[in-house]
Amino acid sequence: MRIIDLSVPLRTGMPVYPGDPEVSIHPALTVGVDEVNVLHVHMGSQTGTHVDAPFHIDDGLPTLDALPLERFVGPAVVIDARGLGPRTAIGREYFEGKVRAGQIVLVATGWSEHWGTPDYLAHPYLAPEAAAYLVEAGIRTIGIDTLSVDPTPAQDIPSHRILCGAHAVIAENLTALDEVLTEQHLGHRVEASLLPLNLPGADGAPVRAIARIGL
Repeated sequence: MRIIDLSVPLRTGMPVYPGDPEVSIHPALTVGVDEVNVLHVHMGSQTGTHVDAPFHIDDGLPTLDALPLERFVGPAVVIDARGLGPRTAIGREYFEGKVRAGQIVLVATGWSEHWGTPDYLAHPYLAPEAAAYLVEAGIRTIGIDTLSVDPTPAQDIPSHRILCGAHAVIAENLTALDEVLTEQHLGHRVEASLLPLNLPGADGAPVRAIARIGL
């Protein structure tokens, strides 16, 4: 078995969605002064590699802790959407006949190579008709290696609304999906874990996302 880390590191000053809280991580206690090391961590719930709960876009939808844990762990399939240009929609044709109910669908655009640069905001995004197709296909967990499943910045967030309206989980800012694609092409089984922090009433939370590769 091989484990591939799909998470970006959490650091002071790291990229965040425009308008979200900036990240600050610094020592709160040190061994030299306090006999222990403890970090002070200041960040928003949508920082780095994270999941969105449906509550993220509507007060009447389920919060993070109301979702079953099974929504965050399970068999995964990676969809190859690499090579698209900036701000290009990913259509339903990328998913037709390639996904089945109960899978975690991970969308590899290759855009994680732009992490930390201004180009990262000009990412491809999930077309609303693709989001609708995934919901119709019984998919309730979708991850992508971009800042959002909708364009950034956005006048509206239709794919969020479609997915969250179906009580689906959305994972964003994934990385290293190209490595998982390679393993999938070799015929290896892929499982994903996107378990978030246990934040009651939350709209989302950072995750240590991993892919577990089996034979």
